[in-house]
Amino acid sequence: MRRLTVAQALVEFLAHQYTERDGRRHRLINATWGIFGHGNVAGLGQALLESGPDTMPYLQGRNEQAMVHAAVGYARQNNRLAAQAVTTSIGPGATNLVTGAALATVNRLPVLLLPGDIFATRPADPVLQQLEVPYAGDISVNDALRPVSRYFDRVMRPEALIPAALQAMRVLADPAETGAVTLALPQDVQAEAFDWPEEFFADRVWHVRRPAPEAAEVAAAVRAVRAARRPLIVAGGGVHHSEAEEALRALVDATGIPVASTQAGKGSLRYDHPADIGGIGHTGTAVADDLARTADLVIGVGTRYSDFTTASATLFADPAVRFLNLNIAPFDAHKLAATTVVADARAALEALTAELAGHRVDEAYEAEYRTGKAAWERRVDAAYAAADETARPSQTQVLGALDAVVGDEDVVINAAGSLPGDLHKLWRARSPRQYHLEYGYSCMGYEIPGAIGVRLAAPDRPVWALVGDGTYLMMPTEIVTAVQEGININIVLFQNHGYASIGGLSEATGAERFGTAYRFRDADGQYTGDPLPVDLAANAASLGMEVLRAKSVRELREALAAARASDRPTCVYVETETADTVSGAPEAQAWWDVPVARTATRPAAVKAREDYDRQAAARRRHL
Repeated sequence: MRRLTVAQALVEFLAHQYTERDGRRHRLINATWGIFGHGNVAGLGQALLESGPDTMPYLQGRNEQAMVHAAVGYARQNNRLAAQAVTTSIGPGATNLVTGAALATVNRLPVLLLPGDIFATRPADPVLQQLEVPYAGDISVNDALRPVSRYFDRVMRPEALIPAALQAMRVLADPAETGAVTLALPQDVQAEAFDWPEEFFADRVWHVRRPAPEAAEVAAAVRAVRAARRPLIVAGGGVHHSEAEEALRALVDATGIPVASTQAGKGSLRYDHPADIGGIGHTGTAVADDLARTADLVIGVGTRYSDFTTASATLFADPAVRFLNLNIAPFDAHKLAATTVVADARAALEALTAELAGHRVDEAYEAEYRTGKAAWERRVDAAYAAADETARPSQTQVLGALDAVVGDEDVVINAAGSLPGDLHKLWRARSPRQYHLEYGYSCMGYEIPGAIGVRLAAPDRPVWALVGDGTYLMMPTEIVTAVQEGININIVLFQNHGYASIGGLSEATGAERFGTAYRFRDADGQYTGDPLPVDLAANAASLGMEVLRAKSVRELREALAAARASDRPTCVYVETETADTVSGAPEAQAWWDVPVARTATRPAAVKAREDYDRQAAARRRHL
């Protein structure tokens, strides 16, 4: 037996947890992020100090939500085989975790949350920051984490840690169940001593399974593919999580089936593969969406079919279209009334390739999508090109300049604003983990801490956080962390004076860009005056970054090259077009359902409702 506090025991336990897949072992919890307050400073804070960095490395954050984002970026870069923990005090520190937890769970990415909690023994009630609920004495603010956690437990006694910790590891390592896991730790329990069995601290390896598909499901899938005239693969994030990129390429090389990708699945095929037709859905390419409209079989691999992918149930328009879903999670496999192959993505693709030996789509179909792909590539070239290199760049010209600078090993990170749409349509992904879009939750503020997590997971890869001014103002705090820890990330900061993405959506839905520009009020009280005199570049510099200002396309290209070569965190600041002008990207190739006012007097809203009713009429249930 070993006598330790609950917090000390938890830290020691976490240091001995591993995942294993394909014979390769990974430490499951590689570090703990933390901001300390009275709810965890004497418990987990003391335990981390006592254990030392060799047992559990500690990372100091500035915002609790941002710490979760960093941990999520780390887990995604590690294909969910390694994760990080986040500890906070009670009160606002704990509730700041909720957004990050939702992001992790929506995206099926593992993170361990360790918020402090109110006293289990209740010697004083209420304590500082305690939420009092008149109808229940066992609720704290941490209960807000229940709906956004894949597993939640409150450790009310020392011995309860043993089953709670084991269940937490099980969920974190489960490829079908993983997401945010919360162990709420009452502050008095953290400091209480207990005699722990030595077996609790033994090395424990959690096998990350690759369940093989059942023969009957494979046979049904093969029949569906062989019967299809116009099959289309939709590659989702599960392709990357399973490391199934080579298996996907082998299937495509053998059969000629084209591949469109979701935001999470982009890069499943290299952009210049003949069968890669780019993003699908509302932010997809013309060739991918045209094929989707005429596909008679849609083969989803590791995707959850968000409304952006299906164009709000309007995209897959062939009356006879059917779905075949390869997914490790039955919940996702059964969507759209699909024929299912419930299995690991790589195992399922390999089985399908073997059983489809000799089968290939019609040559005319291949020629059709290759012609469409070539036409779209010309549109990308046009969006990237700058006729005048001394002029201020458009947003797509910034992407073109970055495309010219990065290598296969670079990682490009984004989450929100107008950039996800431009990137999904235009970015030429050169390696499986180059394209890192958090678009399951599309959380403003993810990019900078997410980049830190990716760089911690892949210290030899250049990492770029693409950040609009709206997102930057949400959460620039972790710049300080990057500077403090010497985590060499690059930020490309787009200044367009407002919420450009929502401004465009607002205009399309009859709201006339109301409240979306960063400007002074005019005489009528509207935000249509001069742009605000904020200097975000100076702000980034004040937080410790090296800042390079680019006023033209030529200066931008030089600044990006200098940032990539720099050995310290660097921000490239570029003022692009304002929020009330277009980005330069091709328009949306498919619809997205955002309800429009049924009654209005303003002409813009009346017209928007007419357009909405016309588009909504194409929605269908796939049964």
